[in-house]
Amino acid sequence: MKKLEKDRLSAFLQQIGEEMPLFVPVQKEEGAVFTRWSPEVTPQLGAVRTVRSPKDLFFPQCEALYTLKTEQGKLQIAPQKRAEEPFAVFGMRGCDARALQVLDQVFLTEPVDTFYKARRENGVLLTLACRRPDTACFCTVFQNDPADPLGDVCLVEGDTCFFLMAKTEKGQAFLDRFASFLTPCEEPDENACRKEQANIRAIAARLPLRDLSLEGWGPGQTDARFSDPRWDTLSKNCLGCGTCTFVCPVCQCYDLHDYDTGHGVIHYRCWDSCMYEDFTRMSAGNNRPTRMQRYRQRFMHKLVYGPENNNGMYGCVGCGRCVVKCPSSLHIVQVLRKMRKEEEHAKL
Repeated sequence: MKKLEKDRLSAFLQQIGEEMPLFVPVQKEEGAVFTRWSPEVTPQLGAVRTVRSPKDLFFPQCEALYTLKTEQGKLQIAPQKRAEEPFAVFGMRGCDARALQVLDQVFLTEPVDTFYKARRENGVLLTLACRRPDTACFCTVFQNDPADPLGDVCLVEGDTCFFLMAKTEKGQAFLDRFASFLTPCEEPDENACRKEQANIRAIAARLPLRDLSLEGWGPGQTDARFSDPRWDTLSKNCLGCGTCTFVCPVCQCYDLHDYDTGHGVIHYRCWDSCMYEDFTRMSAGNNRPTRMQRYRQRFMHKLVYGPENNNGMYGCVGCGRCVVKCPSSLHIVQVLRKMRKEEEHAKL
């Protein structure tokens, strides 16, 4: 374990930023947003969650995949150059790091998405323990520890310093690279770090959403859940706006398009939402025509199909963004609570 004095944080970030692209949470009008570091930037490390996760540093909202053009009557295909430059993400929360593990199940299994793979291999995650998780957080429901987040390097904030622990070989190499800013921890430091972590876990244990239950969800629950008539009631007031999908750190749906530049065609992909009526629309009419069907699909994917196909990993990490942003409050917490409440009532 190492420690970084808070009065050296700016110099530490500056050195990282001079050697590689560095992204940190910065306070904007709409909330905290991951932004590339510059000397003019002031990191906002107190924000419980950013408006959007840093997912798009690994899976961009829009990216070109390859270009097509004809030269002398022959079709030329030029793949887009993949990311090769190392970069760092500082201040990422554990729930967002966990979300990348879920995305790994999707993009790093055959056929491997080489664009995503390149960014994951080149990105270093410096995650920050949640010193003050708030009432919209429920990461512990999905077995996440806000006091000991995943990542390459885990940071725990103390009163005068940050405690740093390497979680991967990549993380250890990163700490070695910037060792001049760090000092070894002694026993009092380690005790102080453990005390901070205990305080975080105590706060998490008192949060109002800590008691959400996943009983009745997970692999093998398709037959029990798919035809449940309560989907009609739950989805009735859904606006179908797609906000939940775009702020979710786990959602990975995308669409493919071609753009004619006049000199060739760019084949690109951009995020899409399963809540939109035209999602996966084809001439055969295979898209889900009703809002209820789309609403059901979203949560069945997160709570049943996802863990069934991704080694038990749910498609939710409890970050709370949908809880904060859904204009109709028809988020995953409502699904879990309302179905559970009625099932418990039926047992009486």
